[in-house]
Amino acid sequence: MPPDASPAALIVGPDEHTAFLLEFMLQREGFAVTVFPEGASAADYVAREAPADVVVTDVVMPFVDGFELVRRIRADDRWRRVPVIVLSAHSADQEVIRALELGANDYVTKPFNAGVLLARIRRHMRAACGERP
Repeated sequence: MPPDASPAALIVGPDEHTAFLLEFMLQREGFAVTVFPEGASAADYVAREAPADVVVTDVVMPFVDGFELVRRIRADDRWRRVPVIVLSAHSADQEVIRALELGANDYVTKPFNAGVLLARIRRHMRAACGERP
């Protein structure tokens, strides 16, 4: 990302209230934000657009769920290194393990603390750029 460019965030699938909160929170931090309410449209976006700097995706979505979206992101050479944070109301160990094994960088359960989520986003973005997390 050029030094004068805004970082780009892709938000996928959370409920309308959570999507609004995430979009507001990230825009306030200087991100250009793209939001998709479900995974199929986001998967199409990933296949045709330049990579975002971070992806925050829910797990439960129709057609293409968050796990499949993570798999598709990791399979695309252009998007492979983009930090992906999975957001879910489910905290079952097998879901966390599945998301991480598919290549998610982090798994955050809802409800979440906005400050903690932002810190995790920043940390993963620094790590993706080769900076010390």
